Amino acid sequence: MSDDRKYRQRGYQDDDRRERAPHGQGPKPPKAPYDPRIPRDPKAPNMMAFHEVFRCARCGAIEDAAIGSLSTCGKCGVDLRSCIQCVSFDPSARFECLQPIKARVSPKDGRNECPSFAPRMRVERETGSAPASASGSSAKSAFDSLFKD
Repeated sequence: MSDDRKYRQRGYQDDDRRERAPHGQGPKPPKAPYDPRIPRDPKAPNMMAFHEVFRCARCGAIEDAAIGSLSTCGKCGVDLRSCIQCVSFDPSARFECLQPIKARVSPKDGRNECPSFAPRMRVERETGSAPASASGSSAKSAFDSLFKD
């Protein structure tokens, strides 16, 4: 049979096909000499850092994770030891709590002494930068110094 047939997939009429070397098995080019000045490894990505924070469920202000029984939010004044600040709070669960409790606690934003309370911690990116120094090295002071007499 001729070699100019339409279907050249492997396995189709292989009995009369001549043997070929597998693809990529030809002579290899010589290796380039190693130069230590050329970087070989990929660069490590500059990833942002992460940290855990406790935020008020009402206003989103960052608060201290050490919550006492009388702790309140410094910005909006809501009680921090309440169901809406707890890690077990889930509006779709029975009695709106993931822990097995006997009765519903109401109101959810009011202070309570639940034994299974744990503050809801969130993992957030550290996106803030260091504050600019107060000395005369700021961009505005450098710009203003251009026009002084």
